[in-house]
Amino acid sequence: MRVEIITPDKELFKGEAKSVTVPGVDGSMGFLNNHAPLITVLKAGDVKVKTDSGVETFAVKGGVVEVSNNTVIVLAE
Repeated sequence: MRVEIITPDKELFKGEAKSVTVPGVDGSMGFLNNHAPLITVLKAGDVKVKTDSGVETFAVKGGVVEVSNNTVIVLAE
Protein backbone atom coordinates (compact mmCIF):
# COMPACT_ATOMS: atom_id res chain seq x y z
CA MET A 1 0.00 0.00 0.00
CA ARG A 2 1.06 3.60 -0.53
CA VAL A 3 1.86 5.64 2.60
CA GLU A 4 2.45 9.36 3.07
CA ILE A 5 3.31 11.03 6.38
CA ILE A 6 3.15 14.80 6.10
CA THR A 7 3.77 17.59 8.64
CA PRO A 8 3.28 21.33 8.11
CA ASP A 9 7.06 21.62 7.66
CA LYS A 10 7.97 18.64 5.49
CA GLU A 11 7.16 15.20 4.17
CA LEU A 12 8.46 12.57 6.60
CA PHE A 13 7.75 9.47 4.51
CA LYS A 14 6.40 8.61 1.08
CA GLY A 15 6.50 5.12 -0.33
CA GLU A 16 5.21 1.56 -0.23
CA ALA A 17 4.61 -0.31 3.03
CA LYS A 18 3.36 -3.69 4.22
CA SER A 19 1.59 -2.24 7.28
CA VAL A 20 1.12 0.98 9.24
CA THR A 21 0.41 1.41 12.96
CA VAL A 22 -0.85 4.75 14.32
CA PRO A 23 -1.69 6.09 17.82
CA GLY A 24 -5.46 6.63 17.59
CA VAL A 25 -7.31 8.52 20.32
CA ASP A 26 -9.06 5.27 21.29
CA GLY A 27 -5.90 3.16 21.10
CA SER A 28 -3.35 1.88 18.63
CA MET A 29 -4.65 1.01 15.15
CA GLY A 30 -3.01 -1.01 12.40
CA PHE A 31 -3.68 -0.95 8.67
CA LEU A 32 -2.94 -3.55 6.00
CA ASN A 33 -3.78 -3.73 2.29
CA ASN A 34 -7.51 -3.57 1.46
CA HIS A 35 -8.44 -1.94 4.78
CA ALA A 36 -11.91 -0.40 4.89
CA PRO A 37 -12.02 3.38 4.31
CA LEU A 38 -11.45 5.32 7.52
CA ILE A 39 -10.73 8.84 8.77
CA THR A 40 -9.79 9.31 12.42
CA VAL A 41 -7.91 11.59 14.82
CA LEU A 42 -4.48 10.75 16.21
CA LYS A 43 -2.99 11.46 19.62
CA ALA A 44 0.69 11.93 20.45
CA GLY A 45 2.76 8.82 19.86
CA ASP A 46 4.65 6.86 17.22
CA VAL A 47 3.58 6.06 13.67
CA LYS A 48 5.26 2.79 12.64
CA VAL A 49 5.67 1.91 8.97
CA LYS A 50 6.72 -1.64 8.11
CA THR A 51 8.50 -1.86 4.75
CA ASP A 52 10.52 -4.54 2.98
CA SER A 53 13.67 -3.09 4.56
CA GLY A 54 12.37 -2.97 8.16
CA VAL A 55 10.29 -0.78 10.45
CA GLU A 56 10.55 3.01 10.45
CA THR A 57 9.17 4.99 13.41
CA PHE A 58 8.00 8.62 13.32
CA ALA A 59 7.02 10.56 16.45
CA VAL A 60 3.88 12.69 16.06
CA LYS A 61 2.13 15.10 18.44
CA GLY A 62 -1.30 14.36 16.98
CA GLY A 63 -3.05 14.73 13.66
CA VAL A 64 -5.42 12.94 11.31
CA VAL A 65 -5.15 9.71 9.30
CA GLU A 66 -7.13 8.79 6.18
CA VAL A 67 -7.22 5.26 4.78
CA SER A 68 -8.75 4.73 1.33
CA ASN A 69 -8.03 2.60 -1.75
CA ASN A 70 -4.82 1.05 -0.34
CA THR A 71 -3.49 4.53 0.53
CA VAL A 72 -2.72 5.75 4.04
CA ILE A 73 -2.23 9.51 4.47
CA VAL A 74 -1.11 10.81 7.87
CA LEU A 75 -1.38 14.57 8.39
CA ALA A 76 0.70 14.96 11.53
CA GLU A 77 1.62 17.76 13.91
